[in-house]
Amino acid sequence: MKTLPPTWQLVNYNSIPVLEIKHALMSAKISLQGAQLLSWKPTHANQDVFWLSEVEPFSLGQAIRGGVPICYPWFGATKQPAHGTARNRLWELTDYVEQEEHVQLTFSLFDENKNLEAKMDMTLGETCELCFTHLGKEPAQVALHSYFHVQDIEKTELFGLPNTVFNALTQQQQAVDSPRKIAELVDEIYLAQGDSYIEDIGNQRQIEVAHQHASEIVVWNPWYKAMSGMNEQGYRTMVCVETARLSQLLHPNEQIGVVIRVRK
Repeated sequence: MKTLPPTWQLVNYNSIPVLEIKHALMSAKISLQGAQLLSWKPTHANQDVFWLSEVEPFSLGQAIRGGVPICYPWFGATKQPAHGTARNRLWELTDYVEQEEHVQLTFSLFDENKNLEAKMDMTLGETCELCFTHLGKEPAQVALHSYFHVQDIEKTELFGLPNTVFNALTQQQQAVDSPRKIAELVDEIYLAQGDSYIEDIGNQRQIEVAHQHASEIVVWNPWYKAMSGMNEQGYRTMVCVETARLSQLLHPNEQIGVVIRVRK
């Protein structure tokens, strides 16, 4: 890896290497385990856009609770480990460019024979652009499992979602209100029909989530349910709005991405 710019540093969070970036237009933190964006805060923003657990232990080989985990090459717990292996493995920073308006980074995932399995390209500035490329031989599921930070989940509304959803808890289709308000455990799979908007009323901001090449949008909040790596009140300040290819598998060389903007 070439020498990092002077405002970047590679540090260890317990046993996990994390790249910390400071730029005129934003700051960011990226875990090399999972090529996982942990933090992105535009300079004009008062709060981080992403949620990260206050009790995350940062244990190598264990999934990190927060930021944007990459669920690949499968989603869910039909196989082990849940949500695939990519988020538990070390990726390599294989290229980067720092420019006045943004930084661009490429993270690569190699198998034990040094074959390239996947890439994650990030463009971070006043907007956040993530682009995942599947380079394995077999079709795969993938989800960008974004945890968004909100001031209070009970003062949060989700716009742009369809009025019908597959409820993963009941395994049934059901009608839902728009805007979507969350007041209980939710694990919902929507057909991707457009961009999503998180109205973070407590922080007086709107987070725009533009899904690219997605077939589904997954909305999740565990509510009171005890979760590993999360404190009892953690659910109150987060909501997952995930960009996914679940029913329509990603084929070799295909991509999925998301563009995130913060508006007052």
